[in-house]
Amino acid sequence: MILKATEKDIPTIQNLAKKSWQSAYETILEQEQIAYMLDLMYSESALKTHFDNPNYQYHLIKEGEDLLGFIGFEYHNEPETTKLHRIYLLKESQGKGWGKKALDFVKSEAKKSGDNRLTLTVNKNNKARNFYESQGFKVYGEAVFDIGKGYVMDDFLMELFLD
Repeated sequence: MILKATEKDIPTIQNLAKKSWQSAYETILEQEQIAYMLDLMYSESALKTHFDNPNYQYHLIKEGEDLLGFIGFEYHNEPETTKLHRIYLLKESQGKGWGKKALDFVKSEAKKSGDNRLTLTVNKNNKARNFYESQGFKVYGEAVFDIGKGYVMDDFLMELFLD
């Protein structure tokens, strides 16, 4: 089940991010960069800023009482576009269809808001790219984002047009 998260869920999102990022990025990024990015993107103040933005949505993925992961997306500034910022699942939850369910949920929410395009960025070495391509996303560009302390995010820009 996918449930809307609220500000009270910040510690839960932080915990899920820490656990899921370890498996997602351990072979791609140095531990120091993972720690820096988690602090940058999932600090209490960063998450509160997201929750204060009515266009930014967080949802928790649960099965029974077990938390499996989370979704973060934003009805974006670009016309008719929703930006998928994150789908992260715990390692033990991967390969069970939850990524597709999460993506289908985001597609549905984007359509409800009147958007017809989903965009995302994915690290060039992240195997998640294969998942997104299997779901119809196409690479439309590349970008390097300076995130401070000498670190960059070297990403593919991907998009999916919704029917």
